[in-house]
Amino acid sequence: MTKKTPLMTGERVVVAVVVSRVILSLPLSLISHGFSLFLLCLSSFLVEIRAETSPFLLSRFSPRRGASSGILLGAVTLPSVMLSKLVQLTRAISLHEAEQDELAHVTMQYWAASASCCAILIYLSVIMSQAKETESLSSSSLWLTRVSLSGTVLYGAACFVSLSMISHTGLNTSLKMLWMLFHGLAAVKLIRHLLSTFPSCASIGEALLVTSGLVLYFGDFLACTIAKICEKLIPVDLVSISYGIKRTETGIIVQGLLLGLLLFPMVFRCVLHIYESYLRKRDGGQRNCSDTAKSVLFFVSLVFFMVVAVPSWMQFVHGFSQHPFLWVLTFVFSEPVKRLSLCIYWVLLIVVSVSRFYSISRSSKVERILLRKYYHLMAVLMFLPALVLQPKFLDLAFGAALAVFIALEIIRIWRIQPLGEPLHHFMNAFTDHRDSELLIVSHFSLLLGCALPIWMSSGFNDRALSPFAGILSLGIGDTMASMVGHKYGVLRWSKSGKKTVEGTAAGITSVMAVCFVLVPILASMGYILSQGWWSLLLAVTATGMLEAYTAQLDNAFIPLVFYSLLCL
Repeated sequence: MTKKTPLMTGERVVVAVVVSRVILSLPLSLISHGFSLFLLCLSSFLVEIRAETSPFLLSRFSPRRGASSGILLGAVTLPSVMLSKLVQLTRAISLHEAEQDELAHVTMQYWAASASCCAILIYLSVIMSQAKETESLSSSSLWLTRVSLSGTVLYGAACFVSLSMISHTGLNTSLKMLWMLFHGLAAVKLIRHLLSTFPSCASIGEALLVTSGLVLYFGDFLACTIAKICEKLIPVDLVSISYGIKRTETGIIVQGLLLGLLLFPMVFRCVLHIYESYLRKRDGGQRNCSDTAKSVLFFVSLVFFMVVAVPSWMQFVHGFSQHPFLWVLTFVFSEPVKRLSLCIYWVLLIVVSVSRFYSISRSSKVERILLRKYYHLMAVLMFLPALVLQPKFLDLAFGAALAVFIALEIIRIWRIQPLGEPLHHFMNAFTDHRDSELLIVSHFSLLLGCALPIWMSSGFNDRALSPFAGILSLGIGDTMASMVGHKYGVLRWSKSGKKTVEGTAAGITSVMAVCFVLVPILASMGYILSQGWWSLLLAVTATGMLEAYTAQLDNAFIPLVFYSLLCL
C-alpha cells in the first residue's frame, strides 16, 4: 500500500524559493549552471515524491525515525552554495580582485557536488524501480520515473557542455567528465555505507548532504596529491592547475587533520587485523585482542598516524618547510596575549557551561530541546567575539575542536578503555530523538554549522555578514525560535508539527535585530558592507521559514542555505 502525501509541503516551497533566488541572481556567464541546478532540483523533487509515496526505499535503508526523506533539500543545498560562491567570484573578477584559476576551481567543485547528488538520485531511482517486485507500480509512479530519468539525461548534457567551456583547468573534457564520474561513484558507495552502517541515525537527505560534502572534500585532497605526484611525470600543461591555487596554511592543516581522522578507523582496522592474525599464528587458534591491548594499540596508532603520517603528507603535497604542529605553535605564539587569552576564555566557558548543563540534565525536568539551545547560546558567546577580533585563529580553533569531537566519537563508538564507557554515558545526557546510541551527531552539526560559513568565506568576500551565517542562524535565530515557541507559541504551522508562528517570528526578528547592531560594528572596523537590507531580510525570512517547516537536522542545512543567500 502506498500512502498519499501532499505535493507541495512547506519545506518544498521554501526550497523552491531559495533555488529561484539563486538562479535569478546569476549573470549570463552562469546561465548553464543555473539550468543544471533547475534540472537537479526537478529530479530530486520527483524522486522525493516517489520515495515518500512508497515505503520500499525507506524500509530498505532504515532512515531516522520521525523525519521526512529530505531528498530535495539534501540534493540542492551544496550545489546552491557552490553556485552562490561562483556568483561572488564573478563579481570579484569584474573588480580584478580574483583570478580566473580560482573561478575554474570553484566551477569544478560545483560540478563535482552536483555530480555526487545526481549519481545518488540515479541510485535511489534504481532502488525504487526494484519495488515492482514487492508492490504494484501505478501509472503516476511510472510517469515520475520517466520524467526524473529525462531530467537526469538533460542534466548530463548541461554538465558536458559547461565542463567543455572551462578553459583554465588544464584538463580536456573527457578527463573532466571522468573526474565527475569518480565523484558520483564515490558518493553512491559512501551513502550506501553510511546508511547501512549507521541505521536510524540520519534521514536520506541528511546522509546525501554529508556524503556529497565528504566526497567533495576527499576529492580535493586526492586532486592535490595527484597533481603533486604527476608534477614531474606529466607536462605541466596537462596537470590541473585548478588545484594549484593559493591555499592558506590554516586551511591545509585543518584539511589534513580532519581527513586523517576520518581515514583513521580504516587504518586502525587494518592494524588490529594484522595484530590479531599475528596472535593466532603465535598461539595457534582463534584469539582476539584483549581490551587493554586494543586500547594501547588504538592510542599508539592514533598518535603515529596523526603526528607522523598526516603531517608528512602535508609537507609533501603543500611544501611545508616545518612540521605542521610546529607551525601551529608558532602561529599561536605570534600574538600570545590575544590568542592565549581567547583559549583561556573558551576553556573556562566550556568547563562552567558543560558542568552546569550536565547537572541540570540529570536533576531537573528541563526538556532536552531547550537544554540543547543553551549550547547554541554558548556558541554565540564563544565564536562571535573571536570572529570579530581573531578570525584567522578561529579557523584553526574550529578545526582543532572538530578533530577532538571526531576522536572522542570514535573512542565512544568502539568503547576504547578507559574513556569509552564514561564518555558514552556523558554524551547520552544531551541527546534527543534525532540522535541514537550508535552515532551522536548534534554536536558535530552545531560546530560545523558555525564553522563552514567562516571557512568558505576565506579569500575574496564582499559580503561582510556571510561568515556570521552559522552563528546568526543557529546561535540567535534557532535558539530564540525554540525558546519563544516553546513558552508562548500557540499558532502552529502544521497540524502534525511543533513549530509555531510566534517562535518563527521571534527567530526572524532576533536575527535582524542582531544584524542592525552588528553592521555598524563591522563598518567601524573597516569591513565593506554591500549587502542590501531587503536582500538580508529575504535571506533571514527564508531560513526562518525553513527552520519552521523542515523535519531534517536544521543545524546542518540552515547555515548553508543562509550563507548561500547572503553571498548573492
